[in-house]
Amino acid sequence: MAQEQEVKSREGRPPREGGGQGRGPREGGGGPRRDDRPRGGDDRRGDRDRGRFEGPPEIELDKLISDSLYLDNQAHGVVSRMRDMDSGTKSQLRRLYNAVRRAYRAAENERQHEFVMLRARLAYTIARHGLRSLDQIEKLLLQVTRKNDPRGYERFKDLFEAIVAYNE
Repeated sequence: MAQEQEVKSREGRPPREGGGQGRGPREGGGGPRRDDRPRGGDDRRGDRDRGRFEGPPEIELDKLISDSLYLDNQAHGVVSRMRDMDSGTKSQLRRLYNAVRRAYRAAENERQHEFVMLRARLAYTIARHGLRSLDQIEKLLLQVTRKNDPRGYERFKDLFEAIVAYNE
């Protein structure tokens, strides 16, 4: 009986702005899902068969070290994704680049530790500001610190420098 009264009271109301059904995602309405998949249908197997976009392929450290054009192409790709996906500011990127330079200038016996801490700072910045386009850079930084090769650190710094330059 209470439901009937509630339905009757809603019938006299004008429709809500936005043309929606007036129900949010929690009430089963048509709001967007967190994973951006369309609502409806129990064909869950069909979603898996279509493939899932997982972003661009990882940046390969060995290629980055050996091929300058690869480095340049990757920098362009990151900047392009930043412009499409994120609202990151030039100053945020610049601060990260300064941290990369400081880590690179650290004494050789401290460099790996500095880059590990840089990765933590980068992860925080990505999460805090929603800079999903820098996920590739974070994965690359993990490869660089695991390999602990001076040439890898130098190329990572060069890549970040190119990203900052192309983002200007």
